[in-house]
Amino acid sequence: MKWCGRGSGAAHRAKTGAERRRRPRGLTVICLWATLLVTGCSVLPFHREPPRPGRTTLGSPLIILPAETVGNYLIVEAKWDREGPYRFLVDTGTSITLVTPALARRYPGRTAPPSTAPRVPVKGANGEMTELPATSLRRLELGAARFDEVPALIYDCAPLSAHLGIKIDGVLGFPLFRETLLTLDYPGKRVLLQPASSHALVPGTVIGFDDQSKVPLIQVRLGQRTFAALIDSGSDSTFSLNPVGLSPQFAEPPRLGATVGTITAGDRVERLGRLAEPIALGTQIFEQPIVDLTDELSAVGGGMLRHFAVTFDQEHNRVTFHRESRESIATPARRSAGVSFSKTPAYWKIAGVIPGSPAEGAGIRAGELVTRINGESVARWDLRRYEELVAKADELSLTFLNGAAETEPKRVRIFELVP
Repeated sequence: MKWCGRGSGAAHRAKTGAERRRRPRGLTVICLWATLLVTGCSVLPFHREPPRPGRTTLGSPLIILPAETVGNYLIVEAKWDREGPYRFLVDTGTSITLVTPALARRYPGRTAPPSTAPRVPVKGANGEMTELPATSLRRLELGAARFDEVPALIYDCAPLSAHLGIKIDGVLGFPLFRETLLTLDYPGKRVLLQPASSHALVPGTVIGFDDQSKVPLIQVRLGQRTFAALIDSGSDSTFSLNPVGLSPQFAEPPRLGATVGTITAGDRVERLGRLAEPIALGTQIFEQPIVDLTDELSAVGGGMLRHFAVTFDQEHNRVTFHRESRESIATPARRSAGVSFSKTPAYWKIAGVIPGSPAEGAGIRAGELVTRINGESVARWDLRRYEELVAKADELSLTFLNGAAETEPKRVRIFELVP
């Protein structure tokens, strides 16, 4: 796989061809932490229903699943056999579920994948393109919820696991929860499942979403202008904004940021800026948020979603945002060490250096291999620990590999990429 890292987090995703037309942007990997977005090219025509499980059975009117937050992602853990526990990243921005080869072998489906099953092209380690094979998972259990005959793509999650620092067994796409009320409770660090027919009161701001493609595509306001954006829990970013037709004004003008990687489309350099106007999700207001400019469909990422308990009602094509406070939400400055990584357990490879950053001034170049951060082996650093360091420290030191020996540490000042 081809990886790029970012200083804000990352995700994996598989997008169908239809979704890419609706959302030309693939899942991104930004600044210092590698994100794996499996942006896909599907053979599914736009008007067809995304694949859904053959049967969904909820053993309780309310199923509460503890979740782990890594970056701006929610990861649920489930154990239904002796081989578990299994960990899954929930991605509302994709219509495809990904599972590891081991899980696919353990629970092969009884039915063959349909001829319309998507084949997602990805870039292998040798630089050549290959396609993810389609499969059907006989069963998948999340607590008292059981999903049978789940259409999926087989994907080796080892790079994602190495990046996040925990073993990941799959990525759960939006259609998996078609027959449930799905709540991603970020502040409570939990995922809730209820029957789709539940009449339980869900407080908060209710917004209808697109009912044609069955993905959570909602209307968002920028100042007084309205535009479409995808609710994308598989993205670590705050907000990805396509500026075409909106003429956004900036309090902090866009500047080049980290190297952003996608599996299918290679690398790009992000452009980050702070808006002068608010972005509104219904009555929920984000004052002058930092956005990543894109030429693809705008998207609400985990950086915004983490403030809410977000309930998706696919039966009625609506989503509800709930938070205790009614105050508008401020976006803190984006801090960075100026480098992007492709992460492995043994070393972190410099995937990109932000132009004009202290890291560039220190002579750090793309392609170099980092073995230690602040004197400790990179094997002891995971996403959360590194994120906390960048958020609080004034500087860090990086030790590089030079042949068979390590170099003297280079000190790198952490700076505000976007104030």
